[in-house]
Amino acid sequence: MMEAGLFVPIFFMVCVAACIVAPGYFRHRDREQMQQTLRVAIEKGQALPQDLVTALQGNVATRFTPTREADLRRAIVLIAVGVGMCGLGYGLWRGITVDDEFGAYTTGWIVAGSGAIPGLIGLAYLILWAMGRKTPRS
Repeated sequence: MMEAGLFVPIFFMVCVAACIVAPGYFRHRDREQMQQTLRVAIEKGQALPQDLVTALQGNVATRFTPTREADLRRAIVLIAVGVGMCGLGYGLWRGITVDDEFGAYTTGWIVAGSGAIPGLIGLAYLILWAMGRKTPRS
């Protein structure tokens, strides 16, 4: 018989796995249905609308093309994550100080320092976005 304390971490890991796997599964299923529909249409001799062919070709090309606006969005999100983690580190430091001062400093600095990683990556994206703004458009 499993101990009751093991259910929470197992349930948490199953939920995380479901959140990662489910979107990919549904995307795969949608693609299969679209391909099956296109196969049936081609087998019956129906011409594919030009808009559909353009949309299918354009979707692949534009999805992976980085834009300056995407750099700015990434920068804002990553800087916000970094600031949030620094705030979490500060909150943990304040809360743990009641029990153990050394543990509070250690925990607070580790969490706040790990928040610097996404924050500095966001800063790099912000610099790339700013440098791209100054270049003349051709």
